[in-house]
Amino acid sequence: MSPESAPLTPPHPWQAAIVDLDGTMVDTLGDFELALNRSLAELDLPPVDRAFIEHTVGKGSAHLLRSTLAHVQADAQHYEALWAAYQRHYLAINGQASAVYPGVMEGLARLREAGLRLACLTNKPTAFAKPLLQAKGLDGFFSHVFGGDAFERTKPDPLPLRKTCEALGSTPAFTLMVGDSSNDARAARAAGCPVVLMAYGYNHGEPPESARPDAVLARLDDLDLRALRPHGG
Repeated sequence: MSPESAPLTPPHPWQAAIVDLDGTMVDTLGDFELALNRSLAELDLPPVDRAFIEHTVGKGSAHLLRSTLAHVQADAQHYEALWAAYQRHYLAINGQASAVYPGVMEGLARLREAGLRLACLTNKPTAFAKPLLQAKGLDGFFSHVFGGDAFERTKPDPLPLRKTCEALGSTPAFTLMVGDSSNDARAARAAGCPVVLMAYGYNHGEPPESARPDAVLARLDDLDLRALRPHGG
Protein backbone atom coordinates (compact mmCIF):
# COMPACT_ATOMS: atom_id res chain seq x y z
CA MET A 1 0.00 0.00 0.00
CA SER A 2 1.44 3.34 -1.01
CA PRO A 3 1.70 6.19 1.53
CA GLU A 4 -0.88 8.11 -0.48
CA SER A 5 -3.47 5.34 -0.15
CA ALA A 6 -2.76 4.46 3.51
CA PRO A 7 -5.77 5.08 5.79
CA LEU A 8 -5.58 8.14 7.95
CA THR A 9 -5.22 7.56 11.70
CA PRO A 10 -7.97 9.34 13.64
CA PRO A 11 -6.53 12.13 15.82
CA HIS A 12 -8.53 10.82 18.79
CA PRO A 13 -10.77 7.86 19.65
CA TRP A 14 -13.72 9.78 21.12
CA GLN A 15 -17.25 9.33 19.79
CA ALA A 16 -19.26 11.83 21.83
CA ALA A 17 -19.36 14.16 24.81
CA ILE A 18 -22.05 14.73 27.41
CA VAL A 19 -21.90 18.21 28.94
CA ASP A 20 -23.47 19.43 32.17
CA LEU A 21 -25.07 22.89 32.29
CA ASP A 22 -25.05 24.75 35.65
CA GLY A 23 -21.53 25.38 36.89
CA THR A 24 -20.05 23.80 33.76
CA MET A 25 -21.22 25.94 30.84
CA VAL A 26 -23.16 28.72 32.56
CA ASP A 27 -22.75 30.48 35.91
CA THR A 28 -26.38 30.47 37.03
CA LEU A 29 -26.03 31.40 40.70
CA GLY A 30 -27.58 34.80 40.03
CA ASP A 31 -30.66 33.18 38.50
CA PHE A 32 -31.00 30.77 41.41
CA GLU A 33 -30.64 33.58 43.93
CA LEU A 34 -33.28 35.78 42.29
CA ALA A 35 -35.85 33.06 41.71
CA LEU A 36 -35.41 31.34 45.05
CA ASN A 37 -35.50 34.47 47.19
CA ARG A 38 -38.49 35.90 45.31
CA SER A 39 -40.28 32.61 45.92
CA LEU A 40 -39.40 32.62 49.62
CA ALA A 41 -40.57 36.21 49.97
CA GLU A 42 -43.88 35.27 48.37
CA LEU A 43 -44.36 32.73 51.16
CA ASP A 44 -43.18 35.19 53.88
CA LEU A 45 -40.07 33.07 54.48
CA PRO A 46 -36.56 34.48 55.07
CA PRO A 47 -34.06 34.69 52.19
CA VAL A 48 -30.96 32.52 51.70
CA ASP A 49 -27.52 33.77 50.70
CA ARG A 50 -25.50 32.89 47.63
CA ALA A 51 -23.03 30.72 49.56
CA PHE A 52 -25.85 28.40 50.65
CA ILE A 53 -27.13 28.17 47.08
CA GLU A 54 -23.67 27.45 45.67
CA HIS A 55 -23.22 24.53 48.09
CA THR A 56 -26.72 23.15 47.46
CA VAL A 57 -27.40 23.32 43.70
CA GLY A 58 -26.61 20.45 41.39
CA LYS A 59 -28.96 17.75 42.59
CA GLY A 60 -32.12 19.09 40.99
CA SER A 61 -34.79 21.62 41.94
CA ALA A 62 -36.58 19.34 44.39
CA HIS A 63 -33.39 18.87 46.42
CA LEU A 64 -32.69 22.61 46.35
CA LEU A 65 -36.15 23.54 47.58
CA ARG A 66 -36.33 20.90 50.31
CA SER A 67 -32.85 21.88 51.51
CA THR A 68 -33.87 25.54 51.48
CA LEU A 69 -36.93 24.90 53.65
CA ALA A 70 -34.76 23.02 56.14
CA HIS A 71 -32.15 25.79 56.06
CA VAL A 72 -34.66 28.53 56.88
CA GLN A 73 -36.32 26.25 59.47
CA ALA A 74 -39.65 26.26 57.67
CA ASP A 75 -42.15 23.42 57.78
CA ALA A 76 -41.85 20.91 54.95
CA GLN A 77 -45.55 21.45 54.24
CA HIS A 78 -44.54 24.63 52.39
CA TYR A 79 -42.84 22.56 49.68
CA GLU A 80 -45.69 22.46 47.14
CA ALA A 81 -46.32 26.19 47.39
CA LEU A 82 -42.59 26.92 47.18
CA TRP A 83 -42.27 24.64 44.15
CA ALA A 84 -45.09 26.43 42.33
CA ALA A 85 -43.66 29.87 43.12
CA TYR A 86 -40.14 28.81 42.15
CA GLN A 87 -41.26 27.42 38.78
CA ARG A 88 -43.00 30.68 37.99
CA HIS A 89 -40.19 32.98 39.10
CA TYR A 90 -37.39 30.95 37.54
CA LEU A 91 -39.07 30.81 34.15
CA ALA A 92 -39.60 34.57 34.33
CA ILE A 93 -35.93 35.43 34.95
CA ASN A 94 -34.19 32.40 33.37
CA GLY A 95 -30.82 33.54 32.02
CA GLN A 96 -31.13 37.19 33.05
CA ALA A 97 -28.62 36.98 35.90
CA SER A 98 -26.35 34.27 34.46
CA ALA A 99 -23.33 34.25 32.17
CA VAL A 100 -21.52 31.74 29.97
CA TYR A 101 -18.11 30.89 31.40
CA PRO A 102 -15.03 31.98 29.41
CA GLY A 103 -13.86 29.32 26.98
CA VAL A 104 -17.16 27.46 26.78
CA MET A 105 -18.18 28.59 23.29
CA GLU A 106 -14.71 27.90 21.97
CA GLY A 107 -14.50 24.54 23.73
CA LEU A 108 -17.85 23.34 22.37
CA ALA A 109 -16.88 24.46 18.88
CA ARG A 110 -13.65 22.47 19.10
CA LEU A 111 -15.46 19.35 20.29
CA ARG A 112 -17.88 19.61 17.40
CA GLU A 113 -15.08 20.28 14.91
CA ALA A 114 -13.33 17.16 16.25
CA GLY A 115 -16.35 15.14 15.14
CA LEU A 116 -17.92 14.44 18.52
CA ARG A 117 -21.68 14.15 18.90
CA LEU A 118 -22.78 16.42 21.78
CA ALA A 119 -25.58 16.21 24.32
CA CYS A 120 -26.40 18.39 27.30
CA LEU A 121 -27.36 16.43 30.41
CA THR A 122 -28.37 18.40 33.48
CA ASN A 123 -30.34 17.89 36.68
CA LYS A 124 -32.03 21.21 35.90
CA PRO A 125 -35.65 20.73 34.73
CA THR A 126 -35.86 20.48 30.94
CA ALA A 127 -38.27 23.45 30.85
CA PHE A 128 -35.50 25.59 32.40
CA ALA A 129 -32.54 24.06 30.56
CA LYS A 130 -33.68 24.44 26.95
CA PRO A 131 -34.61 28.16 27.16
CA LEU A 132 -31.34 28.91 28.98
CA LEU A 133 -29.24 27.21 26.32
CA GLN A 134 -31.15 29.11 23.65
CA ALA A 135 -30.81 32.45 25.46
CA LYS A 136 -27.04 31.98 25.76
CA GLY A 137 -26.55 30.83 22.16
CA LEU A 138 -25.49 27.33 23.18
CA ASP A 139 -28.42 25.27 21.94
CA GLY A 140 -27.04 24.82 18.43
CA PHE A 141 -24.14 22.71 19.68
CA PHE A 142 -26.33 19.90 21.00
CA SER A 143 -28.30 17.18 19.24
CA HIS A 144 -30.00 16.28 22.53
CA VAL A 145 -30.87 18.14 25.75
CA PHE A 146 -31.98 16.07 28.74
CA GLY A 147 -33.09 17.68 32.00
CA GLY A 148 -33.51 16.21 35.44
CA ASP A 149 -37.06 15.15 34.59
CA ALA A 150 -36.10 13.31 31.37
CA PHE A 151 -35.41 9.94 33.02
CA GLU A 152 -36.56 7.97 36.03
CA ARG A 153 -33.50 9.00 38.04
CA THR A 154 -31.04 11.90 38.09
CA LYS A 155 -27.27 12.19 38.45
CA PRO A 156 -25.35 10.85 40.40
CA ASP A 157 -27.28 7.76 39.30
CA PRO A 158 -25.67 6.43 36.09
CA LEU A 159 -29.01 5.87 34.32
CA PRO A 160 -29.15 9.34 32.69
CA LEU A 161 -25.67 8.91 31.23
CA ARG A 162 -26.45 5.45 29.89
CA LYS A 163 -29.68 6.71 28.32
CA THR A 164 -27.89 9.71 26.84
CA CYS A 165 -25.23 7.44 25.30
CA GLU A 166 -28.05 5.41 23.76
CA ALA A 167 -29.56 8.56 22.27
CA LEU A 168 -26.16 9.62 20.91
CA GLY A 169 -25.43 6.15 19.57
CA SER A 170 -22.11 6.13 21.44
CA THR A 171 -20.27 3.65 23.63
CA PRO A 172 -19.86 4.85 27.26
CA ALA A 173 -16.12 4.09 27.31
CA PHE A 174 -15.67 6.45 24.33
CA THR A 175 -18.10 9.11 25.59
CA LEU A 176 -16.59 11.90 27.67
CA MET A 177 -18.60 13.41 30.53
CA VAL A 178 -17.82 17.10 31.12
CA GLY A 179 -19.13 18.41 34.42
CA ASP A 180 -18.32 20.38 37.54
CA SER A 181 -19.24 18.23 40.55
CA SER A 182 -19.01 14.89 42.28
CA ASN A 183 -22.52 14.16 40.94
CA ASP A 184 -21.11 14.17 37.41
CA ALA A 185 -18.04 12.17 38.39
CA ARG A 186 -19.97 9.50 40.29
CA ALA A 187 -22.52 9.10 37.51
CA ALA A 188 -19.82 8.88 34.87
CA ARG A 189 -17.77 6.30 36.75
CA ALA A 190 -20.81 4.10 37.32
CA ALA A 191 -21.86 4.41 33.67
CA GLY A 192 -18.37 3.61 32.39
CA CYS A 193 -17.68 7.08 30.98
CA PRO A 194 -14.42 8.99 31.47
CA VAL A 195 -14.99 12.36 33.13
CA VAL A 196 -13.37 15.79 33.33
CA LEU A 197 -14.49 18.48 35.77
CA MET A 198 -14.27 22.25 35.58
CA ALA A 199 -12.25 23.95 38.31
CA TYR A 200 -14.76 26.78 38.78
CA GLY A 201 -18.07 24.94 39.23
CA TYR A 202 -20.47 24.11 42.04
CA ASN A 203 -19.14 21.07 43.89
CA HIS A 204 -20.86 21.44 47.26
CA GLY A 205 -17.87 23.29 48.71
CA GLU A 206 -15.39 20.54 47.84
CA PRO A 207 -12.45 20.85 45.40
CA PRO A 208 -13.18 19.04 42.11
CA GLU A 209 -10.01 17.00 42.52
CA SER A 210 -11.64 15.19 45.46
CA ALA A 211 -14.04 13.51 42.99
CA ARG A 212 -11.02 11.96 41.22
CA PRO A 213 -11.88 12.92 37.65
CA ASP A 214 -9.61 12.10 34.73
CA ALA A 215 -8.71 15.79 34.53
CA VAL A 216 -9.64 19.19 36.01
CA LEU A 217 -9.87 22.07 33.54
CA ALA A 218 -9.62 25.82 34.10
CA ARG A 219 -11.50 26.42 30.82
CA LEU A 220 -13.40 24.13 28.49
CA ASP A 221 -11.22 25.13 25.55
CA ASP A 222 -8.21 23.76 27.50
CA LEU A 223 -9.54 20.25 26.85
CA ASP A 224 -7.07 18.11 24.87
CA LEU A 225 -8.85 15.01 23.59
CA ARG A 226 -5.58 13.32 22.63
CA ALA A 227 -4.30 13.61 26.22
CA LEU A 228 -7.23 11.59 27.60
CA ARG A 229 -7.70 7.84 27.34
CA PRO A 230 -11.07 6.14 26.97
CA HIS A 231 -11.87 3.59 29.66
CA GLY A 232 -10.31 0.36 28.51
CA GLY A 233 -8.65 2.20 25.67
